[in-house]
Amino acid sequence: MTKTIGYRDWRWQSLWWHHFFLLWSTIHGQTRYSIPEELKQGSVVGNLAKDLGLGLPEIFDRKLRVASEAGEQYFSVDAGKGELVVNDRIDREALCGQSASCVLPLQVVIEDPLQLFRVEVEIQDINDNAPKFPSNDITLEVAESTGLGVRFPLESAIDPDVGSNSLKSYTLSKDECFSIRVKDVAGGRKVPELVLAKNLDREKKAVHKLLLTALDGGNPVRSGTAQLSITVLDNNDNVPTFEKNLYKVSISENAADGALIVQTKATDLDDGPNGEIEYSFGAHTSDTVLSVFSIDHISGTIFLKGQLDFETSTNYELDISAKDKGIPRMEGHCTVHVEVLDVNDNAPEIILTSHPKPVREDSPNGTVVALLSARDLDSGVNGKVTLKLPKKSLFALKPSFSHNYALVTSGALDRERFSEYSIEITATDSGSPPLSSKKIIPVSITDVNDNPPIFTQPSYNVYLKENGVPGSILYSVSASDLDFGENAKISYSILDSKVQDVSVSSYVYINSDNGSIYSMHSFDYEKLKVFQIQVQAKDQGSPSLSSNATVHVFILDQNDNAPAVIYPSSAMGSLSHQRMPRSAKAGHLVTKVTAVDADSGHNAWISYKVAEATDASLFTVNLYTGEVRTKRAVSEQDDSSQRLLIEIKDDGEPVQSATVTVSIQLEDGLHEPILDLRQKAAEPSKKTGRITLYLILSLASVSVLSLVTFLILAVKCMRNSRSSGTCCMRRSDCDDYKNPNRNLQIQLNTDGPIKYVEVLGGDMLSQSQSFRSCMSPMSEYSDFTLIKPSSTTDFKEVISVLDASLPDSTWTFESQQVS
Repeated sequence: MTKTIGYRDWRWQSLWWHHFFLLWSTIHGQTRYSIPEELKQGSVVGNLAKDLGLGLPEIFDRKLRVASEAGEQYFSVDAGKGELVVNDRIDREALCGQSASCVLPLQVVIEDPLQLFRVEVEIQDINDNAPKFPSNDITLEVAESTGLGVRFPLESAIDPDVGSNSLKSYTLSKDECFSIRVKDVAGGRKVPELVLAKNLDREKKAVHKLLLTALDGGNPVRSGTAQLSITVLDNNDNVPTFEKNLYKVSISENAADGALIVQTKATDLDDGPNGEIEYSFGAHTSDTVLSVFSIDHISGTIFLKGQLDFETSTNYELDISAKDKGIPRMEGHCTVHVEVLDVNDNAPEIILTSHPKPVREDSPNGTVVALLSARDLDSGVNGKVTLKLPKKSLFALKPSFSHNYALVTSGALDRERFSEYSIEITATDSGSPPLSSKKIIPVSITDVNDNPPIFTQPSYNVYLKENGVPGSILYSVSASDLDFGENAKISYSILDSKVQDVSVSSYVYINSDNGSIYSMHSFDYEKLKVFQIQVQAKDQGSPSLSSNATVHVFILDQNDNAPAVIYPSSAMGSLSHQRMPRSAKAGHLVTKVTAVDADSGHNAWISYKVAEATDASLFTVNLYTGEVRTKRAVSEQDDSSQRLLIEIKDDGEPVQSATVTVSIQLEDGLHEPILDLRQKAAEPSKKTGRITLYLILSLASVSVLSLVTFLILAVKCMRNSRSSGTCCMRRSDCDDYKNPNRNLQIQLNTDGPIKYVEVLGGDMLSQSQSFRSCMSPMSEYSDFTLIKPSSTTDFKEVISVLDASLPDSTWTFESQQVS
């Protein structure tokens, strides 16, 4: 046994990608072994692992396997030693017939990464077959008058061996009348011919018994014999003679039954029965030939009577005999060589060398999916196969060697669009007309964590009533992930942030599985009106991906605060002592009850009414302002001591209320603190118009002042920029404008029974201030009270202007710091 490795120096392309990818390596060399046939099972062919450059652990880890293109598994790999061994009996004659070369191609496949190696094993012939004649007894009739040198073709012996072990020569036992001659015919066959070397004499010897021996060229020589019996007949002068010793004809393998092959013709110079010729196949014609061809015994025409198959037999040698009807019957011979022409009658076939493996969706171009080969039983152009994929396919075919291909990726894969591909491969030959076949290869795409979770919306608005039960659910957020399996499993969490300098996790928590958000405690609208929660959804992939959504929580006010009385203040007790002159007329302002409600909206709308009174006809309280006034003039009959119980209610549901008691002492000779009160009381509508006019004038004055200040600053900046190229941006450049006057704005809200007047002012160097006043349309005078005075005196100018314009009004301001 010998071993030959083509291109002994193996060189493989580098593996460019990660070992998890299936990659294709180009083979620059080919391994070839030579072994004799009939080796025992388990015989070593060669060290396959060493010759392929593989370590012994790789044989098992990379699942090395051997596939034979012939279909039968004649070889296997010893995983422990890496040796290629014989797995079954190998008979060269059964595999390759009379072919001079017998090579078994093997495909060695290893995985992770997927690679294909081609290995050839040449099967060498041994002389294990002796030549053998189809028949052990050969009979021949020869006329006594046959001339010297006439040849009589005999049936050839058959030796399945090839090369030097095939049939080489024939010998004939000694006889003075006959000798043997070997004739070489097409296909390398050797046909023995019996030659008449001496005239026959029937009277001396009627039958000649000879031993014909066929010898091969093996070592030792093998032989086969046949008994040759020659009967000498009386004279029949002339032997039928064919026009040609060799007829050559070609016919397509798809020729119809009954097709004319050729017409042979022989002539005999004798007359009568001695000249009448009858045609037939030679006595030793094989059954295979007789099943395919027929001959007309009268005309010598040969017809097709069976089905030709180029792939089974490419040519036939027919021995044709022509015999006359004389006594003895004389016989002539010729040979008809029939060449079968190939027709494109076999469709190409696609064979999977390795089954497709799942492919990651992020696999790079060129990743090997499967190994396959194409074959066509036809020959020449008819056997030339071309493989094609559909247009715009994300896969491609990369040719290798001997009609082997690798199916590789050629585009970006996306499991979320297509989790499986059915790849249709079309194999077409080059015949006319071409034949084709198709094969569907399913390829599944494995998921990669390339999609983050996506919330149903980027932000959520949650409206929550205050004073809720701790542990109640606020909202449920939801996210989805287009990935699969662990890559699509989502867990929810709340990102850390601050709410009023406290971690948001102190307020709420979230169920990590379903995204439900729960409150940790009850919320108070008066302390916290709105806050944000940053929710993160993270998948379980590696590496994990995440996305965030914002949950805006708005606390809705509930009427949980009763009105709080500001005046009279709690320091004075719940009883207010007031004095009033008996000379007071109707509409006299006695006092004013002021209350506020910590709630907002309708829950903070306050109304006043007299719940109890010593004399209900004497006093009234304004529903919205809390002003206590006389309903009529005081009479002498009225008691000197009057008591009023004033109820203060909000507009919430349920209604919250508070009460305050006002004690009024009627006294004689008490002067009114406001001299022109009657005049003002007589002209309430006129005073209201004056308030609006004075407000507008005050605001216009302040706005003009602010505009002038801004213009002065702008002019100074422009001058500085012209001289130095820079604008006054530094504190040192703007010392004269450290406290510029603020711009004031007024906003009126006329919705509802209470009118809101909001005065805004501020500058770019300080926080903005907001002052809000409330005015009731029921008030005859516009009275305002300062609720939350600012710690600064920035608005003294505004207050002085308003006081000067409206000396009889009380102003109420709410100061808010706005960042």
